[in-house]
Amino acid sequence: MRLSPCGKNSIRFQSFPDCKENDENYTLMPQMADAKIEEYDNSISITCGKLKAVLENNGKITFYFNDNKILEEKPELTFNDGFRYYENIGSGLYSSRITFEPNKNEHFFGLGHSWDNEFDLKGTSHDIRNINAKCTIPYVYSSLGYGFLWNIPSTGLCELSNNRTRWSSDCCKAIDFVVIGGTPKEVCSTLADLTGHAPSIPDWATGFWQSRLRYETQEELLNVARKYKELGTPLSAIICDYFHWTEQGDYKFDPKYWPDVKAMSDELHELGTKLIVSVWPTINEKSENYWHMLSNNMLMRTVHGSDRVFNFYGWQAEIDVTNPETREFVWSKLKENYIDNGVDALWFDEAEPEIHPEQFDNLIWHKGRADMVALLYPYYYSKMAYDGFKSIGRDDIITLTRCAYLGSQKYASLVWSGDIPSTFESLSHQVKAGLNMSMCSIPWWNTDIGGFYGADIESDDFRELIVRWFQFGLFSPIMRLHGSRNRHGEKTKGLLEPSGDPNEIWSFGERNFDILKDLILLREKLRTYIKKQMQIAAIKGYPVMRPMFFHYPDDEVCYTLDSQYFFGDDIIFAPIVNKGQTHKDVYIPDGKWILTKDKKVYTKGTYTINAQIDEFIAFVKYDSDLIDLF
Repeated sequence: MRLSPCGKNSIRFQSFPDCKENDENYTLMPQMADAKIEEYDNSISITCGKLKAVLENNGKITFYFNDNKILEEKPELTFNDGFRYYENIGSGLYSSRITFEPNKNEHFFGLGHSWDNEFDLKGTSHDIRNINAKCTIPYVYSSLGYGFLWNIPSTGLCELSNNRTRWSSDCCKAIDFVVIGGTPKEVCSTLADLTGHAPSIPDWATGFWQSRLRYETQEELLNVARKYKELGTPLSAIICDYFHWTEQGDYKFDPKYWPDVKAMSDELHELGTKLIVSVWPTINEKSENYWHMLSNNMLMRTVHGSDRVFNFYGWQAEIDVTNPETREFVWSKLKENYIDNGVDALWFDEAEPEIHPEQFDNLIWHKGRADMVALLYPYYYSKMAYDGFKSIGRDDIITLTRCAYLGSQKYASLVWSGDIPSTFESLSHQVKAGLNMSMCSIPWWNTDIGGFYGADIESDDFRELIVRWFQFGLFSPIMRLHGSRNRHGEKTKGLLEPSGDPNEIWSFGERNFDILKDLILLREKLRTYIKKQMQIAAIKGYPVMRPMFFHYPDDEVCYTLDSQYFFGDDIIFAPIVNKGQTHKDVYIPDGKWILTKDKKVYTKGTYTINAQIDEFIAFVKYDSDLIDLF
């Protein structure tokens, strides 16, 4: 076992089952910190700031913060024995787990995002793996005043149960975790120090983004951007979704439907709009790049069977972005075919990566067995784009990606929550998902406004939903409309993957158009404020979308508030997430807050606030000048 200072109020614990120490940090960046070692008859301790770890002779580890016990290992056997468990799976690898005593009144937050509809994660169990709409960040913040970073990127299990807290790895060389003591602000800041701070966000990215599945031709995409301009509605970015390409793995536009990409991007730039293009990690032998990548070991390999791991319009292989040669080669294609033609940013879909079935022990990557390093894939995927843009002198970097890992934020990764249904239940889930992701030091996060699938744009239910989701999007780090809408017309002939119904703000009825346009114009007014909050995220590591306890950790009520949150320092937002709902109970913490819609002042307490379909519930801090924007 090894204990070491890791940063401010941070201690790292490592346990090596074969007694061979290794210095694998993965994405962790340990910081220099003063520490004090003390030896006793039956134990040894290390103190780093206000955090202390005591290791007993029987192997048990216990952590204290400000002299209060916060984390205590639990034995699995009688006679206070059986600390940690290892099973040798060959080649110096082990399946492992560590168990801690439960604390009855503890609350947990983090673990990335999922559709589980949980805010406080106490009493829940979670697979440590990535799939569409589930991004696992193996980190939690505890209401007892500490963060727990599981520094093992393997698949596994996290149990935050009432009878135990347990972290399990399917495949690793050592048990490795970091405990960080402090308030939510202090721990978030230290976590960013240990995993990387997000860069400054590009100015244009704080505005409104337009997308749909999908624009079929160059002229169709341009016509949408032109119409936004004609309607006086600012459009920061428009996205060209998948199957604009000649073949999966070619990384280029199909000239039949996209005859002049440079001319398209030039016109978009004149309109004040950036162009973002979807990229997938899939590839097959029809691609002009397949045989080169196969022969140079740039694709995922399998232990058993074919290298085809995903079936989408035929079985596809997938690129191995953990290999630096893969990243260099693929970037060269992205630059040649996209960036050099005026594309401003990339959208990395399928970034988990998506494979079926999810048998990571059957995959071999450059970094090792995939079940040992499965969570690292989106990290290196984002790194590919970040390093590529940096190599050509670009600093205005942002990559929309469907998954992330600890440290992805330092590579300008904008995480979105995947292919989620277009329902009010889903909207409610996404608020909780965003708040949990925010505690994982990944401040750039968003959802598909309106949900991704199952929406009929002509239905009254969806037209209500799109407004309420737009209001949530207004107070999200990134405001991006996207979705695959149910198709009412005929499919376009000749296209492998045709579009669904329109998904622009004029697609949902006249009344909604006015409401949605006003929300976009309000977003424009808030961009200076949002940029300031993004700078705070870059410097201090604070999220933009913050649970209420982030600012009020001593207010027990704030740990239960799963449907209202801080948007930066000076705004409290309470989204409407239920069909037909026109009022909501909102908790106001200490201080004086002004309701934006009527400018009334509220102090600590719970209030029922009305909000018709064209109204939202937001408060600004009493001494803030933001109220003048509403």
